[in-house]
Amino acid sequence: MGAAVSRPRLAFLGLGWIGRHRMEAVAAADIADIVALSDPSAEAVDAAAESAPDAVRCDGLEELLAEKPDGVVIATPSALHAEQTIAALGAGAAVFCQKPLGRTAEEARACVEAARGAGRLLAADLSYRHAAAFMALRDAVAAGELGPVHAVDLTFHNAYGPDKPWFRDRALSGGGCLIDLGVHLVDMAVWALGTRDLRCTSAHLYSGGQRLTGAALQETVEDYAAATLETTDGAVVRIACSWNLPAGREAVIEVEAFGAHGGFAVTNEHGSFYDFSAHRHHGTSTKQRVAPPDAWGGRAAADWARRLAEGERFDPACEGLVDLAAAIDAVYARAAAG
Repeated sequence: MGAAVSRPRLAFLGLGWIGRHRMEAVAAADIADIVALSDPSAEAVDAAAESAPDAVRCDGLEELLAEKPDGVVIATPSALHAEQTIAALGAGAAVFCQKPLGRTAEEARACVEAARGAGRLLAADLSYRHAAAFMALRDAVAAGELGPVHAVDLTFHNAYGPDKPWFRDRALSGGGCLIDLGVHLVDMAVWALGTRDLRCTSAHLYSGGQRLTGAALQETVEDYAAATLETTDGAVVRIACSWNLPAGREAVIEVEAFGAHGGFAVTNEHGSFYDFSAHRHHGTSTKQRVAPPDAWGGRAAADWARRLAEGERFDPACEGLVDLAAAIDAVYARAAAG
């Protein structure tokens, strides 16, 4: 913990829908001053400026950092995350970055080491950790309600898929639906179970219904991924995620955990990307723990800003971002190995 900054000065790099939404969440929390904005799109900057009329408009990260912000929120294409995070940390700013922090564990590790060296707060936008339904799941597991959890099933199907071309360029994105959506699933398993080490035992990646093997894995991003992972104590974690799957609704987002004493499920309501319910299972009966609505989307960004205002500096917990990236790397490697 360092000296508290009553109202940290924040800069926002990347003001598409997500970047602007996170900025608005921070502005609504009224815990920081938004001093600088940057995006290649003038229209995006104009829209963001409605919530931060006094912010300086900057042409890129270098100009943002010239404003000497206490923190930078990064919501740019994935290929830029690590480089921009390291540059911001090196300039003395804390960083809140969209996921994935890096396209690989190597990139994520470089970011964490930069944060450690700079003594600055680093966090990634693992937003589901702040949704009440998922928090209820973690609390139930931590309290031992389910007994030792031996099985977790996680699903994230997005009927639309990404609308930016760079998502489908492996060099820019680091991968397809797995690194885009599956990262939340793997993180939920790690976060809810309290484990840091996951071993991938099987993985299958597809594009357009065709399984990706050999060179295709390096040239094509997947639109469907299925994998099985194991924890060090033998629990099995199964994940499935996709873009543009004809699932009959806009999204299917589910997390189910099972132990000897019961089960727990978090499910999106009516195909929504935002409304979640949580249920505790006892045999064939179930009881609801959490029901929507719950405005959770911007809480991770607001929480980071609050921690910054309270004087937090480097948090060793961010090392978990490297473990998360390593688990994703392992799925890709397992798929490549067949």
